[in-house]
Amino acid sequence: MSAEAPYATLDPDRVLDAVTACGLWPDGRLLALNSYENRVWQVGLDDAAPVIAKFYRPYRWSDAAILEEHAFALELAADELPVVAPLVFGGRTLLHHDGFRYALTPRRGGRAPSLESNEQLEWLGRLIARIHGVGARQSFVHRGLIDRATLIEQPMQAVLASTLLPPALHAAYRAAAERVDSAVAARMETVGPVRQLRLHGDCHPGNVLWTDGGPHFVDLDDARMGPAVQDLWMLAHDESAMNALLDGYQQMRDFDFSELALVPALRAMRQLHYAGWIAARWHDPAFPAAFPFAAEARWWEQHITDLHELAEAL
Repeated sequence: MSAEAPYATLDPDRVLDAVTACGLWPDGRLLALNSYENRVWQVGLDDAAPVIAKFYRPYRWSDAAILEEHAFALELAADELPVVAPLVFGGRTLLHHDGFRYALTPRRGGRAPSLESNEQLEWLGRLIARIHGVGARQSFVHRGLIDRATLIEQPMQAVLASTLLPPALHAAYRAAAERVDSAVAARMETVGPVRQLRLHGDCHPGNVLWTDGGPHFVDLDDARMGPAVQDLWMLAHDESAMNALLDGYQQMRDFDFSELALVPALRAMRQLHYAGWIAARWHDPAFPAAFPFAAEARWWEQHITDLHELAEAL
């Protein structure tokens, strides 16, 4: 398996063989789902509901870190929280086939939440608070933190090492990224220590599906330790939405309002990380096809401008 093209050998036959190896009987229907970091397929089964097969990107997470993700999802499900957890086969959730690591989950459909609805926002706030109640019971050991090393330093080095960033922009990019880093560090120091929890970690609207029975969360692939507000700010498009989320959250769990001052820092780190993620994954053939703008100098010029604006806002 090549680090340059990690999924080159993951063809439909291997996906079907991997599902068959679990004792299931695929009917040949495959649907590739939208995922760039991993590869995810919906697999039809004979006389049973389809399953979702998620093949983990090689070299990103250790087995121990993936198992922590699975254990957290199963713990949430055991507390009757609507989170999609991996299926267990022979006592195992992390499976191996032909050099790939993968997991199977039930298929759970739904639609995007209405983030204009205070009722739905409050519902999401209550659900996130319950997730955090479970997340506060213990800590991740292998999955790391939402911190500057992970979301600023590593992505910055990936960009600087990439051929995507024009050489003429190296100094300007480094200066902008370091300015963001300094501003984020200052903001974190001002806020002071906050409680670190096991989080969903990537709680954006695309990872929430709504049915007639309410919301459920998918994709704990970015679960990490971090502040509670990390799982709230991406669902809040303005102050009113955040207030609705917090109204629901506080019905189930106390919230430390000092964490709201971290939102601009978290937003800045996410934007810097996004560019670094694209740069680090550019060798994967799916990335140039999905993000062609990253090969243009003008996009990096705008990104540098955006970083300075984020630093200024902080």
